[in-house]
Amino acid sequence: MGAVLRFGIALAAALLLLRMGFAFLGGLSRPVPEPPPAGELRKVKLTYRCSVCGTEVRMTVAPDQDPEAPRHCLEDMDLVTPVDDR
Repeated sequence: MGAVLRFGIALAAALLLLRMGFAFLGGLSRPVPEPPPAGELRKVKLTYRCSVCGTEVRMTVAPDQDPEAPRHCLEDMDLVTPVDDR
């Protein structure tokens, strides 16, 4: 009688682990969400430098063609991209 009970518990645990594994793999196979609507973000190629510490940041997408400068060290960063590269 004890062997049957242990076998039943082992079978239930195996089925539970199998079900959890399938749920995990199913979560990984979901499709990638659609990109935002066209025109919402624009491609830009701007480089900014912090005038306080010298950190540089490259901005690749922005909501408009001439975005506000990011802030670093509590100051606006300086645009260092040449005008021809914009």
